[in-house]
Amino acid sequence: DSEGNVLLSFTKVYKQVASAFAAEAITCRSATQIGIDMQWEKIIIEGDALSIIKKCKMKNHGISMIGAFIYDIHQIKTKFSNISFEYIPREGNSLAHSLAVETLKRKDKIYLIGGVPKYAIHLKDRDKEDGMD
Repeated sequence: DSEGNVLLSFTKVYKQVASAFAAEAITCRSATQIGIDMQWEKIIIEGDALSIIKKCKMKNHGISMIGAFIYDIHQIKTKFSNISFEYIPREGNSLAHSLAVETLKRKDKIYLIGGVPKYAIHLKDRDKEDGMD
């Protein structure tokens, strides 16, 4: 949220994904859908894949290999009163990167409202402090 608190942590291993680029698009689509499922009217989706963030901001979804995911994101985002997509460099969001790496190692799914797994609490606090500077 605007104070740097984690509202929701969600991780999942997607199987048979063609590329890291496609995985980023799928993740962005999942985040957008979760916002609807949680009935949030306003949402900021942050990511470190600049090209995905740019495509989510554009009016047309293109015909790239991730076009279908971007199309879905554009359809879902019409349900929000206020949605934005923001690029955050990886070094500015070590929490998200750590969650992704740990999920791949552990091969587990995480869905936590209002928090992060115990192994990532120190990163949440560090990212929150960095965001307040």
